[in-house]
Amino acid sequence: MAPLTSRERIARILKRQPVDRIGTYESFWDDTQKIWAEQGHLAKDELLEDHFGYDLRVQWCFNSVADLDYKEEILEETGESKLVRSGNGAVLRWWKARSGTPEHVDFLVKDRAGWEEHIRPHLLNTANDRRRIDFAAYRRTRDACRAGDLFFFWGGVNVFELMHPVCGHMHMLMGMALDPDWVKDMCRVYADLTIRLMETLFAEEGPPDGLYFFEDMGFKERPFMSPAMYQDIIWPSHKRTFDFAHARGLPVVVHSCGFVEPLVPGLIEAGMDCLQAMEVKAGMDLVRLKARYGDRIAFCGGLDIRALETNDTAAIEAELAKKLPAAMAGSGYILHTDHSVSPRVGYETYRYFLERGREMGTY
Repeated sequence: MAPLTSRERIARILKRQPVDRIGTYESFWDDTQKIWAEQGHLAKDELLEDHFGYDLRVQWCFNSVADLDYKEEILEETGESKLVRSGNGAVLRWWKARSGTPEHVDFLVKDRAGWEEHIRPHLLNTANDRRRIDFAAYRRTRDACRAGDLFFFWGGVNVFELMHPVCGHMHMLMGMALDPDWVKDMCRVYADLTIRLMETLFAEEGPPDGLYFFEDMGFKERPFMSPAMYQDIIWPSHKRTFDFAHARGLPVVVHSCGFVEPLVPGLIEAGMDCLQAMEVKAGMDLVRLKARYGDRIAFCGGLDIRALETNDTAAIEAELAKKLPAAMAGSGYILHTDHSVSPRVGYETYRYFLERGREMGTY
């Protein structure tokens, strides 16, 4: 097959059609880019996706914080961290010297009453919709993708990932068990908001090539909910947002960390076209998932980041040899680790992984 453009390659992979080689993409901790730049591997302000020549770009451009006018309040500060109350009413502890997720300390919203008083009215206020959209960021990445013939994804979070910053996982999951109608209402409101913002953005700036939803629904060896609970509470909003994409001819990628295999059939039924991450240490297995669902969806990721963190090329070679032939069989695979690349991975190590993956992944 003649070489494809990146845009053609990803479009065909997501449809599980023949391609010249597998696609490539990756996520990195901010600290990794900083260290590699300090070591002289990157030019000033050079983006890693440009440096490594990935086939796709993902642009975040929506602000889903409830109160857009709330000025984040620092409640406590030390040399290592700061305790901040956000526009969602959440109290979070952020590290100053390193990247990562914050510690969840407290939440203003713990139940339906808190949601209805403090959050819901802000999200229903359509007068703020345009303020929530970064039109310029979308336009810049769209234009760069057009110039480079790259596949362009709008990127954002779906309903599960929009709820927990407001009330925390514990209150959200307890609500799913004890007051499911409250959580269903949160899902509907966030789905409505996301669709409204996409309609506005795409009408003015044109549609992307696909949608890339972040939706972490699992932890080690378990999803956060049963498949039945997912189907009853979360699935209807996934179906609505995925249908919005498909009505416009746009494929849907779902990123979900943790063990989410029991939820995959429901996600496929909702309209997911590609599953991303497949975190090995949580129990996900790319080869098993490909065998079970490779006739219905594509995959991105599933290669154990811990192999790269050894900085041993033999370990990387073994990980690629174990999984890549099965993953790329019949098309439908984009090379990516199962997690973001941490500073424990050396620059030359990562370059070896990428170049060897492209070599092995050529049809």
